[in-house]
Amino acid sequence: MDSQFHYLPLTPGFFSILVFLAIGLVILIQLRILRYAYMRLGVGPGVALLLLFGSLIGSYFNIPIAVLPGPPVRAGEIVDFFGMRYVVPLVVSPSTVLAINVGGAVIPTLMSIYLVIRYELWLRATIAIAVIAFIVHASATPVAGIGIAVPVFVPVIATAILALLLSREYAAPLAYIGGSMGTLIGADLLNLDKIGSLGAPVASIGGAGTFDGIFLTGILAVLLAGLASPSRLRPAA
Repeated sequence: MDSQFHYLPLTPGFFSILVFLAIGLVILIQLRILRYAYMRLGVGPGVALLLLFGSLIGSYFNIPIAVLPGPPVRAGEIVDFFGMRYVVPLVVSPSTVLAINVGGAVIPTLMSIYLVIRYELWLRATIAIAVIAFIVHASATPVAGIGIAVPVFVPVIATAILALLLSREYAAPLAYIGGSMGTLIGADLLNLDKIGSLGAPVASIGGAGTFDGIFLTGILAVLLAGLASPSRLRPAA
């Protein structure tokens, strides 16, 4: 894979905030303050750590899957959107390269599939994904040089409310599924037809523009588990 597809979705300063947030959660997990919350989510502390750092590390890697028509108009710049600063990679290409971000798309998708199958949340997960996708799609904004961006707290707040309305017992897994998959579909997949005209050298599904919202939604699932009513969920062996 070409090294030009390896870059952080956010500027180092903003990305470091997510890293410190993850480290703080690790400390809480080790102190067992969040242990019960993860048991409610149905994921053991070890798996939770892999999810947190796997998403952070994986956000650096983008897997190119297609080339879209339309020459890029920006490269090697910083774009501000709703207070967040996104990195526009320096890519030598006559058109926009469509890629999939490992930390913001591949890992959340695999985890969501696992949670749906394990807890048989077929209908409620479908409703959660559809509603969040609609809300995110309505708030998504095409940003030149980046692709599609979403205000970071839109999927987080919408997911918290919807997950608790659908099921207090399964609020945590529904928050993760609805927030991550709804954001991916509503922001990126439903706007693929607009990406080619935005002049983005690399348009990454689950990358810049949506990674921060997806990552924070994953954390929300853990915190939401501690607020939900008692359940029979148990961590995986």
